[in-house]
Amino acid sequence: MSEQATGVPAGTREVAGLDLKPALEAILMVVDEPATEEHLAKILERPRRQIADALRELADEYTVQGRGFELRRIAGGWRYYTRPAYAAAVEGFVLDGQQARLTQAALETLAVVAYRQPVSRSRVSAVRGVNCDGVMRTLLQRGLVQEAGTEPETGAILYRTTNYFLERMGLRGLDELPELAPFLPEAEAIEAETQEGVPSFDPDAPDADDGHTTNTAITPHTTTTTEL
Repeated sequence: MSEQATGVPAGTREVAGLDLKPALEAILMVVDEPATEEHLAKILERPRRQIADALRELADEYTVQGRGFELRRIAGGWRYYTRPAYAAAVEGFVLDGQQARLTQAALETLAVVAYRQPVSRSRVSAVRGVNCDGVMRTLLQRGLVQEAGTEPETGAILYRTTNYFLERMGLRGLDELPELAPFLPEAEAIEAETQEGVPSFDPDAPDADDGHTTNTAITPHTTTTTEL
């Protein structure tokens, strides 16, 4: 029956009647972030369990066939990725020898946010020992961190990592982060020695030299160099 006769555009046929796997492949080819099973089930008018089973079957089929791409469950959803074995070919084509990487300062700052989130800029600066305002702006612009409310005691803006961070790191959730948190100072120790946006010492004050011994703990925030 023609489109004119039915009054229904040809492209709007019932999605429930489509073959499931090809339909999933078509959608996943155009997503710009991982698609959740719930969203795919709603679009394709199928039970979530049927969607989940089909996605896992597709992922297994691609692996068995040795395809140059794979279907991964990342950051709570599913998305196509090139297979790591062919990374050199992809980098050569896409990057053309130029790689835009995060600086060491940005990676360190991102790590602190990931393990201490939600966390304020001053606490990140205290852990790293430098002013992190410029680096935090870079991470915000790249979509790796986002605002997460304010700290009740000080009103300082808090930050956390995004789903895009999980996607880029290849993680399904924050619980998959490596066990590195024990190596960072406790938040309570930092809170006692730092204020939002205010150094916890006077950089112009002369060194104390009154002839008696002072037991002074060296903390990570005794440098206020600004990183850009």
